[in-house]
Amino acid sequence: MSEIKPYTIIAYYHFASISDPHEEVQIHKRFFENRDASSRIYISENGINGQMCISNKDAAAYMEWIHSRPEFAQVKFKLDLYHEHIFPRLTIKYRKHLVAVDESVDMSECGEHVSPEQWKMMLEQDDGHVVLDIRNDYEWSIGHFEGAEQPPCETFRDFEKYTQELKNKIDRKKTPVMMYCTGGIRCELFSAMLKEGGFEKVYQLDGGVINYGHKEGNAHWLGKLFVFDDRLAVPISDEPNAIIGKCYHCGTANDNYYNCANMDCNHLFLCCPDCLKQHAGCCTDECMSSKRLRPYHHQNAHKPFRKWYHYWKEKEQTRIQNSEEGTIGQL
Repeated sequence: MSEIKPYTIIAYYHFASISDPHEEVQIHKRFFENRDASSRIYISENGINGQMCISNKDAAAYMEWIHSRPEFAQVKFKLDLYHEHIFPRLTIKYRKHLVAVDESVDMSECGEHVSPEQWKMMLEQDDGHVVLDIRNDYEWSIGHFEGAEQPPCETFRDFEKYTQELKNKIDRKKTPVMMYCTGGIRCELFSAMLKEGGFEKVYQLDGGVINYGHKEGNAHWLGKLFVFDDRLAVPISDEPNAIIGKCYHCGTANDNYYNCANMDCNHLFLCCPDCLKQHAGCCTDECMSSKRLRPYHHQNAHKPFRKWYHYWKEKEQTRIQNSEEGTIGQL
C-alpha cells in the first residue's frame, strides 16, 4: 500500500516589480488565514522567493490565486508530495534582497536558461565547458554534478574575486560556462555577474537541481540534494544513487545532516546513526556538556531550526503529563 502524502511542497521564485512589498506581505498573510500551510516566503521590491509545505487542496488554491494576478502570472512552480510539514511555522516576510547580496545586480544580463534536457546534453558534449556549482560547502558535500567545480565563495563579494580569477583560467569569449544551484534563483544573480565580467557563453540550469531531478533523474548527478527545511537532504529522484558524504566523526559513507544538539553551537554536520547516538546528537564532546541541548531520541533524531523555548515547552509538557499519570496511579 502506497504512503498517503497529504501535503505539497512548493518551491518557486519570480522577479517582478512590486511597488509596495510590505502590502504584498499582508495580502499573502490574509490568503493563508485558516489554511494548512507552513512556509518561508520572502517578498521585496524585485519579486518573490518562496518555499512552502501546504495541504494538497490549499496548494491548488494558492497556485491558482498566484497565476490569476498579472504580476505573478508567469511564476513557475516546482512540486513534490510529502507526508508532513517541513517548516516549523508560516513565515512571510519583507526582504530587501531575495538572495543574500549586498549590492544591486543588473538582472537583464543573466545567463541563458537551459532546460534539464539541454543541460544533460551539454554535460555530455566535449567542448571544454566549465560547470560551476554556486552553492555552499555543506550543500556540495552530499551531492553535485559530475565534473562540477565549486567556487571557494562564502559571500557575494567572494564570487566577485572568483570571477576575476576565472578570467585567467578560461577564454571568456569561447568557453561555455554552465552554472547551477538548488532552485535557480542564485544563478540569476551570479550568472549576471559573469556576463558583466565579460563572459559571453553563460548558461544556467532552468529550475535548478530540483527541476533537473524531476525531468532527468540522476543522470550525471552524484549523491543527494541539500534543502533548507526539516528534511535537510533528499534524493533528486526515485532512482538509487551513490552516497558521497562522510560521517563527521568516523568518516564512513553517510548523507544524513544534523544540526548539533548544542543550541549555542548549531553546527551542521554529517553523521552516521552509531556516532549520532554515541555523541547524543552533538558534533564534539565539549558540546555534549552544554546546558542548552536539544533532546535526543535515538529512534527520531531532533529536527533542525527549532528555538530553545520549543524544547523547554516540550519538556515541561512531558513533566506535567508524567506528574498527572503518577497521581492517577495513586488513586
